[in-house]
Amino acid sequence: MKNKSLKLFRKLHKWPGLVIALLAIIFALSGLVMNHRQLFSSVDVDRDMLPPGYQYKNWNMAAVRGALVTEDHSEYFYGNIGIWQKKGTQFVNFNQGFPNGIDHRKIAQMAEMPNGNLYAATLFGLYSRLPQDSSWKKIELPVREERLTGLFLKQDSLIVLSRSFLLKSANGTDFECIQLPAPAGYRARASLFTTLWQLHSGELFGLPGKLFVDLLGLVTIFLSISGLLHFFLPKLAKRRKAKQKNTKHLTSTRRINLRWHNVIGYIFILFLIINTTAGMFLRPPLLIPIANSTVGLIPGTHLDNPNPWFDKLRAGVWDETLQQYLISTSDGFYFLNEHLNAPPQAARIQVPVSVMGCNVLQETGSAQYMVGSFSGLFIWDIQQQLVVDAFTGMAPQNTGGRPVSDHMISGYAKTASGLNILFDYNKGMQIFEHSENPEMPDEIVRQSPLSLWNTALEIHTGRIFEHLLGPFYILYVPLSGICLLMVLISGFLIWWKAYRKTKKQH
Repeated sequence: MKNKSLKLFRKLHKWPGLVIALLAIIFALSGLVMNHRQLFSSVDVDRDMLPPGYQYKNWNMAAVRGALVTEDHSEYFYGNIGIWQKKGTQFVNFNQGFPNGIDHRKIAQMAEMPNGNLYAATLFGLYSRLPQDSSWKKIELPVREERLTGLFLKQDSLIVLSRSFLLKSANGTDFECIQLPAPAGYRARASLFTTLWQLHSGELFGLPGKLFVDLLGLVTIFLSISGLLHFFLPKLAKRRKAKQKNTKHLTSTRRINLRWHNVIGYIFILFLIINTTAGMFLRPPLLIPIANSTVGLIPGTHLDNPNPWFDKLRAGVWDETLQQYLISTSDGFYFLNEHLNAPPQAARIQVPVSVMGCNVLQETGSAQYMVGSFSGLFIWDIQQQLVVDAFTGMAPQNTGGRPVSDHMISGYAKTASGLNILFDYNKGMQIFEHSENPEMPDEIVRQSPLSLWNTALEIHTGRIFEHLLGPFYILYVPLSGICLLMVLISGFLIWWKAYRKTKKQH
């Protein structure tokens, strides 16, 4: 019976291992890049080198998140392409001063102060550009986190949102950092998705955790390569022996290779299983059942933070009619008073927003908003307590846990000429009024590559294989995870039942 089970484990380890080895290396290398976004932020990948579907067409793939029309009627479009000034029918590059790398030109929002100074919220901080300046200059903010999610005006004050704090400035230079108070009935919890994401990346345990996950990536690469060597070395030795050549060196290499494969494997097996399992739940279909789940904060971890809004702020506006701030968070929409000193009040009716965050929060009337995300586009009348789907005119429908809708809204812009333009991540530009969509200029396409970090993300999630697998690419992560778990567990059982006991007997 023991020999039969050992034989089964060897088959489960050998053949799936040959399949998963290359994919495991790809997962590990892409994960290493993703774990250090700032380190690789200056490295880009030409879109022409990527599979079909990664080339810009009709301003798709969040090329534009919004537009700013200034007091002097200048017009700027911003988003994943950076910032481009529209002059007539031409677009002029307005990205001078940003560091190298398209990641540094990903703009969440732009704003203009009454004195004409321009501001841009980016992945790596706040930048300003005075009317007389020829380039953007970075403004130091009194927070450690640099990723900004929102930028808007409250009368003459500039309001900046990071993922955890609200920052306020009367002059656009000196900022007050405000930790928003906890909402009524606050319970210290985090989304299960965020917890698993940070566990998978190691960020849950800070820099030591990230470095340990980096080590797991290197271990995965070593186990994959040494496993392939263990499979192919006997075949190479057999060929040399047939040619009556010395195989002693190959035999010795195989023995050493197997020993270290086993040693490294059993040391890290538990951590590899945990990391693999966490990663499987970060993509559909396993993401769907956990998307709306929350868990308690794990003591001593990165998420165990006294700030009740830590890593939760996504977008915001100041509403003159209501005389309140309206903030979109990962926990829903909240209203805050002018002095930001009272508990935020949750909106009585919540607008559907994707787990990826709110991309459009545009005032359309008195206390009325257009809210867009990958969950669709909705019209929200706050005073009437009414939310309708912008495309159907009906109340929002239950999507059964789908993380995205048929309308993946990535941006909105109102032009100087009054045109209302919606941007869908897949379909690109859609003009509300009857008008012909302007072509995306070749110059913008040429100067808007994909960052190495985003390329790694596409590889890590399997989306880069969509052109080969079609809609079945969604199964790439869970099936790869199951295969990897099978190889890891069977490998440990082989070591436990055979090599470990053999070593004890000697």
